[in-house]
Amino acid sequence: MNKREELILKYAADLKDKFNIVADMGLLTKIAIGCGPSIYNPDSSTVSSSDPSELETVKQKFLIRKLGLNDGPELDESIAMVMDQYGKTNRTKYRVVVYYLLTTHFGKASVY
Repeated sequence: MNKREELILKYAADLKDKFNIVADMGLLTKIAIGCGPSIYNPDSSTVSSSDPSELETVKQKFLIRKLGLNDGPELDESIAMVMDQYGKTNRTKYRVVVYYLLTTHFGKASVY
């Protein structure tokens, strides 16, 4: 098993443990591949919910640019919802898991 496959299994376990979601492994794999080498870097592989610029990056680069959504308050609300579900005390919010949750929330799996 290579490093990417190990990380994808870790993300699937995170979805199961924290959200009680059995991941669509095909979609999870595509999102991980879409994140590129950032999944291997401890800093860029996570999302800081306390950093407004980080949340803006999720909105601009993922929700608007990648998923093709229109900017609006519902984007900020959905990011806040995912961060709340992940838990404010949880310091490790994996980017791939956040993107997976947002992708399924907006029904945009077809983008991948």
